Amino acid sequence: MNLLLIETSTNVCSVALYSPGRMVSRETDVPKAHASRLAVLIDEILKECRLTIGDCSAVAVSKGPGSYTGLRVGVSTAKGLCFGASLPLISVCSLQLLAQLYADTVSEMPYRIVSMIDARRMEVYTAAFRVEQDHAGGFAQPVDEVRAEIITPDSFAGLLEQGPVAFVGNGAEKCSSVITHPNARFINSSSHACGMAKAAQKAWDDKKFEDVAYFTPFYLKEFKAVISQKGV
Repeated sequence: MNLLLIETSTNVCSVALYSPGRMVSRETDVPKAHASRLAVLIDEILKECRLTIGDCSAVAVSKGPGSYTGLRVGVSTAKGLCFGASLPLISVCSLQLLAQLYADTVSEMPYRIVSMIDARRMEVYTAAFRVEQDHAGGFAQPVDEVRAEIITPDSFAGLLEQGPVAFVGNGAEKCSSVITHPNARFINSSSHACGMAKAAQKAWDDKKFEDVAYFTPFYLKEFKAVISQKGV
């Protein structure tokens, strides 16, 4: 099994080639480079692994929420690869992969992991996860619905009363001055395709695939065009 993983939900554009026991990855954090760099990263990683896209078992893509433009680039690229090579398409929640990245790097798990993707000002895209142990190690399992939330001092008060909570993602750091509960831990981490591996493998094992023709990103909020204030 070879799974091509594509993550473009934030400012980091990353790709990974995963098979059990092996992970090879590429990434760039150059601003607004998703459209120009994603295909290059995919080509580089396939050449390094001496594979073609036809040698892959499926393509997995982060479905959102996150950057409107980034998600469009990632999903359209994944769909094009799947259509051209007749491969299944797998989608992974962008917040779940953040929680999984954290779960894979710590030995002592918090009561909950809360993923946060920056949605500007004091708003974040967020969801909470618990870590379930299985034969492959810890698996980040969602415990509530993905939502957009404006952060206040009372945000996540119920979770924080239950035990330590790790807030992870590029939206976490800005919340540290507002959420001051002693059980709160803030980790300003980046999204990366490597965090998709466990969820993508589970979807592959369960044969849970998306419709290549009709699948669209999960934007969560409608895109709003803004008139540029710069002179043209």
